[in-house]
Amino acid sequence: MTDFLGPVMLGVKGLELTPEDRERLLHPATGGVILFSRNFADPDQLRALVREIRSLRKPELLLAVDHEGGRVQRFRDGFTELPAMHSIGDVFNYDPARGQELARDAGWLLAQELQAVEVDFSFTPVLDRDIGISEVIGDRAFHERADVIALLGGCLLDGLEQAGMRGVGKHFPGHGAVAADSHEAVPVDPRPLEQIEADDIAAFLPLLPRLGGIMPAHVIYPRIDSKPAGFSGIWVHDLLRIRWGFDGAVFSDDLDMAGAEVAGSPVERAHAALYAGCDMILVCNDFSAMNDILDELGERTTDTDSRRRLEAMRARPTTSDPEHMDAAVARLHALADHGAPHAGHV
Repeated sequence: MTDFLGPVMLGVKGLELTPEDRERLLHPATGGVILFSRNFADPDQLRALVREIRSLRKPELLLAVDHEGGRVQRFRDGFTELPAMHSIGDVFNYDPARGQELARDAGWLLAQELQAVEVDFSFTPVLDRDIGISEVIGDRAFHERADVIALLGGCLLDGLEQAGMRGVGKHFPGHGAVAADSHEAVPVDPRPLEQIEADDIAAFLPLLPRLGGIMPAHVIYPRIDSKPAGFSGIWVHDLLRIRWGFDGAVFSDDLDMAGAEVAGSPVERAHAALYAGCDMILVCNDFSAMNDILDELGERTTDTDSRRRLEAMRARPTTSDPEHMDAAVARLHALADHGAPHAGHV
C-alpha cells in the first residue's frame, strides 16, 4: 500500500461500501471519493459511510461532493436548503451589501454542515456567467457580469475559509457562452482568447490566489486548442499555471460525461487529462471504466507538487458558532421564502 494519494477520484455505488468499492478504493492510484445523492439517506448514515471510507487507508482518501445549492445539492434531509447562487446575485442587484452577506452565509453554512459529516470540500463556487445561453449553468451562476461573480464568489470563499474549507472554482475558463450541455454533448465555443479572457476568465483571475482548486470545462475553444479545456495542456499548463500563476489543485470534470468522449476511451481520457496537467481525475458513475483506468494506471501515484496541492484540500474544522448558524440559516431561509425582485441581466 502506497503512502501517497493516487490521482483518481471515484464514485461509490450506494449507502454502504460494496466489496468492489473497497477494492477500488484500496487501489494505489485512487486518491479520493466523490459522493452523490445515491450515497445519502440521512446525516448519520452519511457520517458512517465517510468514516468507513476514511478507515481504509493512510493517508485518508479525500472526500468531496458537488454541493452548490439550488438544483445541485446532493444532501438535503438534515441539511439547510441552500439557494441557487443566482438568487444571491439578484439580491446584489438592488442591495449589494446584503448580497455579499448572503454569499458569505452560504459558504460558511455549506462548509459547517459538510464538515459535520466529515466531508473535506465541495466543488464550489460556480464562476461561470449566466448570459441566458447555457441551461446547464443557468441559475447556478451568481450573475451575468464577471466582476460581480468575482465579488460574490470571493464572499462565498470568505465563508468557506472562515469554516476551514477550500473552494474549487468551475468551470474554467467559462461554460456560460455555449448552449450545449457537456453532460450530453461536446460544446464548442468559437470565441478568441481575448474575448474569453475579458468576458469570462475575468471572473476567475481575481480569485486564483484564494482557490484551493479549479475544475476545467469539457468545452472546446477551437481558437485556442482542439481539445476540451480539461484535456488541454495549453489551457491547464500554459495559461492557467504559467501565464496566470495558479498553484492550486486542478480537478478534471467527470470523465464519464459526453463532453469528454472526444478524448477517446476512458483510459485515453484519463491519460489525456493527467498529461494536460490535472492533479486529480474524476470518474463518477461508470464502474467498469473505473476498473479499466485503475488497471491501466497501476501503481501510479501523484508527484510532489500534486500531493501538496491535494493535501491542502483537506478540511480544517473550526468551532461552530450556534448563534452564527441560526442567523445565517434565517437569512438564507428568508431569501428562499421571499426571493428578490428579478431585475433581469444587468
